[in-house]
Amino acid sequence: MISVTIEQLYAWINAFIWPFIRIAAMVGTAPLLSESSIPAQVKVGFAVLLALIVAPTLGPLPELASASWGSLWIVLQQIGIGVALGLTMRIIFAAVQTAGEFMGLQMGLSFASFFDPATGSNTAVLARLLNTITMLTFLAMNGHLLMIGGLVRTFEVLPITQAPLDVNGWGVLLEWSEQIVVSGLLLALPVMIVLLTINLSMGILNRTAQQLSVFAVGFPISLTVGLLILAVVLPQISPFLERLFQDGYDTMGRLVQALSGR
Repeated sequence: MISVTIEQLYAWINAFIWPFIRIAAMVGTAPLLSESSIPAQVKVGFAVLLALIVAPTLGPLPELASASWGSLWIVLQQIGIGVALGLTMRIIFAAVQTAGEFMGLQMGLSFASFFDPATGSNTAVLARLLNTITMLTFLAMNGHLLMIGGLVRTFEVLPITQAPLDVNGWGVLLEWSEQIVVSGLLLALPVMIVLLTINLSMGILNRTAQQLSVFAVGFPISLTVGLLILAVVLPQISPFLERLFQDGYDTMGRLVQALSGR
């Protein structure tokens, strides 16, 4: 007859629950994995499968009861780590959507918006287009596999312990969040410069030929030129996105190192 002590039962439960919490927190916030179009059962099942693979590779874990305050503290830490890792990559897609908002505003397409189930709000059509292109590029570059591989490696750099996380690690995430505006502006800069020049020309033309209706002429010109510039820019954004993805992976590593206090 097989006998199991309560300490062994706690150890088995904790060896699964603690890595599962970190993985599930990242799955719930990371791009692609957290899409609302993916059923919740699939997300939970994927997190369970990954936790079952990772659990046997973990080192010694704290010997705590699963319902103790110490175990609750570890669970909260794992949630924070997983959410931080997911937001690190989510910021890249937020930067691309910001670029789409900037472009749409300059082209006069800011009114062309529809409900985006991924964000739960109305999103400009250009932001949605760029987000789709970024998602396809992310998949083509195996970004989802690299992201999951980075998550698994965090258990080596930042093992599951009762030690508190270093607060300087959250500063890395805050510093990285500036890319939402910086990278968004850089991506939208070619379109914005050309359209700003056209708007300036239309303003000068309106002062010299006041009988000309700028609102009737300027909108189709801005829209046509903006679409032409997009046709030139969009095929060239792959290197920009590749560098941005690589920076995201590097930031994940720096974040984990900072949270561990190294």
